[in-house]
Amino acid sequence: MKGIIGAIAGDVIGSAYEFNPTRDYDFELITPRSTFTDDTVLTIANAIWLLEDEQHSHDALVKIMLDLCHRYPDRGYGGRFARWIHDGDPQPYNSFGNGSAMRVSPVGYYAQTLDEALELAKISAEVTHNHPEGIKGAQATAAAIFLARQGKTKLEIRDYVTQTFNYDLSRTLEEIRPTFTFDETCQRTVPEAITCFLEGKDYEDVVRLSVALAGDADTIAAIAGSISSAVDEVPNEIAQAVIALLSEEFCTTLLRFNELVAKRDKAAL
Repeated sequence: MKGIIGAIAGDVIGSAYEFNPTRDYDFELITPRSTFTDDTVLTIANAIWLLEDEQHSHDALVKIMLDLCHRYPDRGYGGRFARWIHDGDPQPYNSFGNGSAMRVSPVGYYAQTLDEALELAKISAEVTHNHPEGIKGAQATAAAIFLARQGKTKLEIRDYVTQTFNYDLSRTLEEIRPTFTFDETCQRTVPEAITCFLEGKDYEDVVRLSVALAGDADTIAAIAGSISSAVDEVPNEIAQAVIALLSEEFCTTLLRFNELVAKRDKAAL
């Protein structure tokens, strides 16, 4: 299975290690503690937005995000975002946290041009994360997914991201790992997540490399996994174990979104 299941599976796999970090590459993929977090809730929100709002408006996305977050509380929402959820008039709060990148993968799969991917990623981010770095993190992630879906090589993707977003992708994971710590900013997670994708051999390898950085495990794995699953299948045993942990409506949205992407891809031929 390909598509946004890559982000969701990365979130679920990383969830057990977000506050229990490991540098062991051979960690247990699915544990009794594994669950979906805010990364998945907001990924699904973005998918619903693209499915149901033809205008792709800020207001529609906000409404969908609020609805899901209220119905799925206690999923690890960040402090400022949690206050945004409960604000009577939620407004962007100039964040550059990695929340903008963790939820943007549906954009990379939905978009039919690079410009569309960049524009939709900007809208997706700026309802909360309207700081330039927050927008950049979402756009870099969506662009990497889009380019991967177009068959671009990892070298081409690395060069585009480096030149367009000025992210340093020259460091290897071996160089990053010794001093890497928990960090929730786009600046300190999106480049590292993209590097995990660039170095990974397949989906499982990408996710294992992401979690074993011992950082913001679920989000790094969600971002890296969302790019990887544009190229490599999420192994069936992983996909099925993750789907079993999702609500029925999330599974339905996942199916509907995959069907929409397939329909748009076919129409574009």
